[in-house]
Amino acid sequence: MSKVIPVAIGKPSAQAVAQQDPRWRWQYLMLAPHRLGFFLAMVVLVASGAWWALVQVARSTGLWGMYYAMSPTTVHAAVMALGFIPLFFSGFLFTAGPKWLGVAPLPPQALRAPLVLQALGWLLWLVGAHWRIGAVLVGLALAGAGLLWMTALFWGRVRASRAEDQLHARVIGVACGVGCMSLVALWFSLAVGTHALARACVYTGLWGFVVVVYVTVAHRMIPFFTSSAMPTVRSWRLFWVLWLMLAAAGMQVLATWLEWAGVPASRAGPAWMLVHGALQLVVGGVLVWLACVWGLVQSLKNRLLAMLHIGFVWLGVAFLLGGLSPWLAWAFGIGTLGLGALHALTMGCPASLMLAMVTRVSCGHSGRALVADRIVWALFWLLQAATLLRIAAAMPGAFGVAWAWLLPVAAVLWAATMGVWGVRLSGWYGRLRADGRPG
Repeated sequence: MSKVIPVAIGKPSAQAVAQQDPRWRWQYLMLAPHRLGFFLAMVVLVASGAWWALVQVARSTGLWGMYYAMSPTTVHAAVMALGFIPLFFSGFLFTAGPKWLGVAPLPPQALRAPLVLQALGWLLWLVGAHWRIGAVLVGLALAGAGLLWMTALFWGRVRASRAEDQLHARVIGVACGVGCMSLVALWFSLAVGTHALARACVYTGLWGFVVVVYVTVAHRMIPFFTSSAMPTVRSWRLFWVLWLMLAAAGMQVLATWLEWAGVPASRAGPAWMLVHGALQLVVGGVLVWLACVWGLVQSLKNRLLAMLHIGFVWLGVAFLLGGLSPWLAWAFGIGTLGLGALHALTMGCPASLMLAMVTRVSCGHSGRALVADRIVWALFWLLQAATLLRIAAAMPGAFGVAWAWLLPVAAVLWAATMGVWGVRLSGWYGRLRADGRPG
């Protein structure tokens, strides 16, 4: 066994860097809070992407059969919305969060159990989908317990803070609570076999937890990152913008439960759908305008910044598509664009922001330059292509039967993109920093 060279505090010499252990080791995942969270998130991300690609190819070609203990659509929706994303959140919340709050960070060992519970739970969720419903429920219980534990740890940091500005951290803490409640409700809905309720629980977690965390972090960090990299762009961070985005997310949660209650099929349904569509169009327009105010055009000179800004634009596009859908149905009888809007949101916004932010943190905390190299830039545009293909696959029969092939193609492209990205960055998390510094 080769000797592990301890890393000194401060800037190490070139000789010390050259002599440090170059190998990937499990214990190095515990050197900083983000390492284990990001690594486990990559495991769930790559596994779920590969699984869904296999499901879609099997469905479209019929080359092999697959037994399902529960609806693969529900399995897919839950793991994509609530599986790997909270694990990525952990890396940010316990790295940047203590800095926001002015408190000491937790040791990485304190995060090990809740993060491992979540990862094991979601992997069992995928396996159980082809085995038995009991395994699915056990996996979901483990994932929910891990998220609840992680949320309690984050609220512990918030309560210990004496910082004047705790708004963003507290909003995120409340959103994490919504995520926990969504998983609990999802568990009960699956236990009693109410799949329509399960769908509403997943959408509540998506809008009330995932989207709220993303827009809150975006409100705090995108103007800061942009003005730091481009001093000519003014940091524009008014709080009414945050409240608007939070209200829009709340509106989507409300719409989810009204749909579950059957309101769209009632006498008041058409009026509600048109009002909801109009509100979404307004929100989408404001968000696209906000992206421009935050420096969308200027950011295109910096790849990493451009990834952040383009990801945020997708949030506005998702609202615009969602708002356009009921009006097209009312005026022309065209089928809804609901799944297109949903994937513009999930694949376009959170996934693009995830790729940009995780890459940025991973580069900075591994001793690498804060840049999007050619590999990351290519992966980002492959993700955009997969998003457009998935939106096109959801178009309501406008292009003929051949477009059904877009769904498995989009799934395979997603799996390949995330597979390359996940394997590459996972190699960093189990190794010492390239610059020899601690962390």
